[in-house]
Amino acid sequence: MSPGRFRTIWLSDIHLGTRDCRAAALLQFLERHECDFLYLVGDIIDFWSLKRSPYWLPTHSDVLRRVLATAGSGTLVTFVPGNHDEYARRFCDTQVGNIMVVRQAVHRTADGRILLVLHGDEFDVVTRWNRWLVWLGDLGYRLLMRLNRWLNRSRRLLGLGHWSLAGFVWRAERAKRYIEEFENAAAREAARRGMAGVVCGHIHRPMLRSIGSTLYCNTGDWVESCSALVEHEDGRIALLSLVDQVDQSRRAAARA
Repeated sequence: MSPGRFRTIWLSDIHLGTRDCRAAALLQFLERHECDFLYLVGDIIDFWSLKRSPYWLPTHSDVLRRVLATAGSGTLVTFVPGNHDEYARRFCDTQVGNIMVVRQAVHRTADGRILLVLHGDEFDVVTRWNRWLVWLGDLGYRLLMRLNRWLNRSRRLLGLGHWSLAGFVWRAERAKRYIEEFENAAAREAARRGMAGVVCGHIHRPMLRSIGSTLYCNTGDWVESCSALVEHEDGRIALLSLVDQVDQSRRAAARA
């Protein structure tokens, strides 16, 4: 990951406090990239997981310290809590240190476009209306990620790269429909408000595409895709997916 500067960086679904969080890779990214605006678009700390089985590495604390240092150095940091860190929603519309906590945000790009920024769980019918399905889905995802850890541990011993079991599951027809419905709902809400686009997270699927005349942006996650949405100084928006670089660095370290 070469050093760089962006006008804006959006990150979401980091899930600090879980075994699958790639905190070291994120810390490296934050140390190598500067920005004027930093948006943390939900599920930064996974309070659901911490409540079940406390797990916290020094690198998780390092990520938080880096964010605080970034805010202290003049970057405008905005935190939009998600469903896994919904406890922070009680602090919405307040400033905690140098960080603004809001339920939703509006961002104006350098070229004048207005973007709606929100986590996205409000567009997920399952998380809104079926709490027991939320629990079941979370359990299934945790089991999937545990199996994925075992699988990729074996692949590393064989000198093979990372393979996403969750990504394979997402290619199922029903999963594709769920993603499409989510993306369309998010884009419709931005269009209804007269905005040029929407930036969200929640479903862990990095994406940058137009839906009709509305720009749909999903930041992905720091569990598998290691992705970030960025705005260049001229207003151009790009999606960075760094998982291949992260895995190459990990394999190189293992060989050293």
